[in-house]
Amino acid sequence: MKQLGDILLEEGLVTEGQLMAALDEQAMRGESLGRVLVEIGMLTETQLVRALASQVGMEFVELAEYPVDRAAVALLPGTLCRRYTALPVGIQDGYLMLAMADPGNVVAVDDARTLSGLPVRTVVATHDDLSAAIDRYCRADDEIDDLASAFEDAMVPDAVDLSQVGDFVEDDAPIVRFVNILVQQAIQDRASDIHIEPAETDLRVRYRIDGVLHEMQRAPKQIQGGVISRLKIMSDIDIAERRKPQDGRMSVAHNGRKIDLRVATLPTVWGEKVVMRILDNSTASLDLRDLSFLDDNFEVYQESYTKPYGMILVTGPTGSGKSTTLYATLNAVSRPEINVITVEDPVEYRLAGINQVQVNPKAGLTFAGALRSILRSDPDVVLLGEIRDHETAQIAIEAALTGHLVLSTLHTNDAPSAVTRLIEMGIEPFLVGSALDCVVAQRLARRLCSKCKEAYVPSEVELISARFPWVPGEEIPTLFRPAGCSACSRTGYKGRMAVHEVMRVTEEIERHAVAHSSSAEIARTAREQGMVTLRDDGWTKVLLGETSIEEILRVVA
Repeated sequence: MKQLGDILLEEGLVTEGQLMAALDEQAMRGESLGRVLVEIGMLTETQLVRALASQVGMEFVELAEYPVDRAAVALLPGTLCRRYTALPVGIQDGYLMLAMADPGNVVAVDDARTLSGLPVRTVVATHDDLSAAIDRYCRADDEIDDLASAFEDAMVPDAVDLSQVGDFVEDDAPIVRFVNILVQQAIQDRASDIHIEPAETDLRVRYRIDGVLHEMQRAPKQIQGGVISRLKIMSDIDIAERRKPQDGRMSVAHNGRKIDLRVATLPTVWGEKVVMRILDNSTASLDLRDLSFLDDNFEVYQESYTKPYGMILVTGPTGSGKSTTLYATLNAVSRPEINVITVEDPVEYRLAGINQVQVNPKAGLTFAGALRSILRSDPDVVLLGEIRDHETAQIAIEAALTGHLVLSTLHTNDAPSAVTRLIEMGIEPFLVGSALDCVVAQRLARRLCSKCKEAYVPSEVELISARFPWVPGEEIPTLFRPAGCSACSRTGYKGRMAVHEVMRVTEEIERHAVAHSSSAEIARTAREQGMVTLRDDGWTKVLLGETSIEEILRVVA
């Protein structure tokens, strides 16, 4: 059998000098040569696994591009695939082709042979490729369909016996399994929200993935009451109250991680709609550099949040990532020597080392009341979930003027409008100009899938109609557009990125505030001083190949 080093040299993946250096490093570390090469950056994981497969005479497959046979996948249960990190990818010459990260696992091969009834031939894939493919192909949709069908004749529409709701608590109860699978599949699909919507004849389930709603399931009307009651129990919501909206919270475990879900019910003509916002705590630990700021915008923003006092506002519609930006900013400024207090409604992410206050209007704890109280608790940095009224805005402005760094959100369409919005709330214009230091407007756009995005040269008509910053007669730039592959569920997009508009509040803008200038006049001055608009920031990211023209036009007016 050839040595790994010889195979790497033959394939031109390393030079003799690099190999000798890696062998010296291996002698010091006591690890395998392949692992050392990956850790010092000479090889990728894919190159290493391909070379190891070649060494033992096995076939290597890249599952993102391999035509996986769904009939073969159906021969093994998803639980077994996840347990062994193995996936059936096809049937050839009567053999089940089993992709494995560890082809030496004879127990996995034996179990696959027994359950499928076919002899097994193993091929090799990387662990990350297999995990992504298992999530993609071993979906719970079929089991959900089977459960929904089993309920069809078992229940009477809208007749849930609340005395029997306790029966749903058993882990193997059909309603419990149905709800658990819906939630787990949503987390697996990277959904941000789950919508469970009663209709006249059925129950519709939709997931919001990368900002776009996708219909995932239609279940029989008969299970509506049971599903909603189960969700209410899990969220500690009053199951007997169906006439008014209610809010709750639940936690679930997924692949060893704790995931929180914020639950809201809304009475509709066909029953209560339930919306669950999936709160992944890893989002709250993001670094500001992960939020797609262009370098110039980041410098302006960093200059503001590193000041000891002043107000920073993040604006945009619901679901535009404002909270994520504020939490990332908190992570950047939070240190043991400063006191950080937040007032939120609700507290979406629990952060270590930060004092978080949950607004409770029923108990008299409003934004304004909580803010007034925490200013007596010696804070250095205050995060205010949202400025909604004059009283809250007034206290926040005063806090910014008296030595506190205040971070908050406001619902406006762009950054310059934040100045006029505060004045409309009744804040004195000279106070707005003095306290406000920086405004960030943002939107979330879908990111092109890195595996399948395709380069193309747009037509002149397309650029002109999109108002792309291109001058007729100049060379047309090469852009990218979505194509669709198995890695991105054929959408052409995977993940999201932020588009920003960062406005520094300068003396000229302060004078505009005092003069009651319109937001258009403030915007004109800000652009003259170097502010990049939302659309222009988007066009830059289109030129960088991160997103498409269509996506920027979808999210930016």
